[in-house]
Amino acid sequence: MPVTDNRILTHASVALFDIEEGRFVLAIDDLDFDNAEAYAAAFCQLMDAAIIEKQMDADLMSWLVDFEGVQFMLKAEHYSASLWLERLGAEGDDELSFLNHWLSNQLLSSHS
Repeated sequence: MPVTDNRILTHASVALFDIEEGRFVLAIDDLDFDNAEAYAAAFCQLMDAAIIEKQMDADLMSWLVDFEGVQFMLKAEHYSASLWLERLGAEGDDELSFLNHWLSNQLLSSHS
């Protein structure tokens, strides 16, 4: 089954938002090695982020993405069934806060 924005909203939950560490983590109940890239692409489409660079390792997928003019690392790991954004520098707190608030509301709406 293809991964779509709607699939993210029905299979994901916000697992962690840590503004001090600059990290926003989604737990995705059916994320695995085979669909991690599709989930990451759908997540980028959902938040309208541009993919700059992709890297796939044995256990970790890492993408450099641009969201609202700020670069983040988007990572996915199948062992933890999680997808997360990491701030790369001092910038990005406002964008992560926005995503946490906006996506939390989207997830609440889709789960009710």
